[in-house]
Amino acid sequence: MAAWLFLVPALLIFAVFKFVPMVQAINMSFLEVRPYLGDRWVGLDNYEHVLTDPAFLNAIRNTIILAVGQTGGAIVVGLALALLVEGTARHLWLVRTAVFLPVVTAIAVVVEVWRILYFPAPDGTINDILGWVGLGPSQFLNSADSSMASVIAVGIWRQAPYDMMIILAGLAGVDRNLYEASAVDGAGVARRLWHVTFPALRPVFTILFTLAAIRGLRIFTEVYLLTNGGPDGSTDVMMTLIFRIGFERNEIGLAAAGTVVLLLATVALTLAVRLARWRR
Repeated sequence: MAAWLFLVPALLIFAVFKFVPMVQAINMSFLEVRPYLGDRWVGLDNYEHVLTDPAFLNAIRNTIILAVGQTGGAIVVGLALALLVEGTARHLWLVRTAVFLPVVTAIAVVVEVWRILYFPAPDGTINDILGWVGLGPSQFLNSADSSMASVIAVGIWRQAPYDMMIILAGLAGVDRNLYEASAVDGAGVARRLWHVTFPALRPVFTILFTLAAIRGLRIFTEVYLLTNGGPDGSTDVMMTLIFRIGFERNEIGLAAAGTVVLLLATVALTLAVRLARWRR
């Protein structure tokens, strides 16, 4: 009973700001919401529109690409960073802190810095660097061919340090005797990583994949501030499209149906990962 009493304030906050709105959104997804005129029941029409409309299908495709790209890239870069800064040397805390700064920096600040770096003129920061090796200049966010990769790069840069910290926690639990035994048997660095480190980090990778994939499906702020879904819808994801439909076109019922589809995809992904882990 004491534990539940401590939980009551948090549960009330969750109920008011999360669970009640969630139920209301599910209810609105079956309605044509008409302020001052009365809502009209439309059944599954909103869901049919979401699953057949070209704009929604494009947003779903872009969401999957963005989620896969950021998830995979952040895990790979985070693993590389974790392996580089692992250890007990006294100066490593400073390096880890510096690497982790992108995670705690306000996303609006991060986006503004990257918009400056992506300045499409030949004398832009990244274009200037590309010119040193004979590449570019690139339009980055202003071109449909490069905008998605540019947004993914920003997401990887910001999320990789978070993955690094979780992987570092996993590396701390790896039995060092296994490294010594494998080294005695003649295993090189690559074989020790493949046969000792990666199997020990399997639960960590599962957690990272689940969290990163859910985060990727719900991505909004970076895309909204960087491109707002442009150019020509090349970076339009579910959340940016739902935002425009709900708050700019005032089609609340259709936007609610989009959020429910996104919720179901998130739940399905989480259950699939847990089922795969359970079968192992």
